[in-house]
Parts: sequence; structure tokens; C-alpha cells
Amino acid sequence: MDLKAFFKMNYGLYIISSKDGEGAAGCVVNTLTQVTAEPPKVMLAIHKDNRTTQAILNSGVFAATVLTQDTPMELIGRFGFQSSREVDKFQGYEVKEDKNGLPWLTRQMAARFSCRVLDRMDAGTHYLFLAQVEEAETLSQDEPMTYSYYHAVKNGRTPPKASSYQPEESPKARGWRCKICGYVLDAEELPPDFVCPICKKGAEFFEKL
Repeated sequence: MDLKAFFKMNYGLYIISSKDGEGAAGCVVNTLTQVTAEPPKVMLAIHKDNRTTQAILNSGVFAATVLTQDTPMELIGRFGFQSSREVDKFQGYEVKEDKNGLPWLTRQMAARFSCRVLDRMDAGTHYLFLAQVEEAETLSQDEPMTYSYYHAVKNGRTPPKASSYQPEESPKARGWRCKICGYVLDAEELPPDFVCPICKKGAEFFEKL
């Protein structure tokens, strides 16, 4: 099977957030799809192990925002390669709340949606949530970021828990690679106090290429 054929499918990039008794959580996904127009419904695929998934299961609601092309990699790094169990991902960003009290980022976002879960399907490593859209708002006229733009222009990596994750190997790569997010530092020596600019992990998480 040619797994690279899946790269021909088009996706966007979204931040999914939810909140339960343990607090707010959020993560980046590339699998959020509208499935009906009237009434408006969406389908979300999200990894079972995510803290955000736990919050959705407990609360029955989630918020989604559409990233724009000018979204900084630091933001994607925080929401895509760090855990809400360890980090308050919303700290330091301009945040508002939707009708369900869920946080959503106001900048570098093209649109937002507030969703209530109607049904759930077990897809193995992921859950598929079917949800009713209760709020929808256009936030910006800037171009939404597609998954292909993220890879081709931003040179972004895919988190291991993403639905479309495939191990990335490059025979031309050299230097040091972060084992968490895939960031490559092109250098002969790795400083002992080096911190990954994407996932914020230390030098002990890097491997020599």
C-alpha cells in the first residue's frame, strides 16, 4: 500500500478546545469536516489519549477555530506538540469564551465554531465525534491554512497522534532531530542547554542524524 497517496487528500488545520472539571484543554487537528448543511453538523477525529479528548468526553462540547496562513509556528508547536496535562496552552494568548464557556483564540484564526456532541464512534486510535454546530462566526478574511501549506511553506511536522501521521525519514537530513516533534537542528554539536523551539523539550530528547 502506498501510504503517500493519503498526502493527496486535502485538509485544514484547526485548534480544538474543550473544558471539564480539570480545566481547559486544546490541541491541533487536521480532521474536522462539515457533514450536513441543515442543520449544520461536523465530524471531528481526535486521538483517544489527548487531554482534549477527555474533556470532550466529560463535557459533551467542543470549540473549533480555523488557523490562518500567518499563524506562527510557536503557536502550532504549543497546541500541536505539547500536552494540556503539563502546560496551560492558552496562557499568554488573547482568549474569549463561547456560549458553553469554552476558550478560543482570537488571533490568526479565520473562523470559529461551537459544537455539541451528538454521537461517537470508536475508530481504533481515534474517536470520531459527530456534533451539532451551535455557533459559527467568521473572524478574518485571511487565507485559511491547509495541511499542504503547513508542510510545504511552513516546513511543519505531523504530531504522532495526528490522524494522518506517518514517520518522516530523509536520507539528506543531518544534525540533531527532536524525537517528540521532528524539528531538526542543522549543527555538528548540540548545546546541552538547547530547547526545541517547537515543542520546548530539552537536549535529552534529541538524536543525532
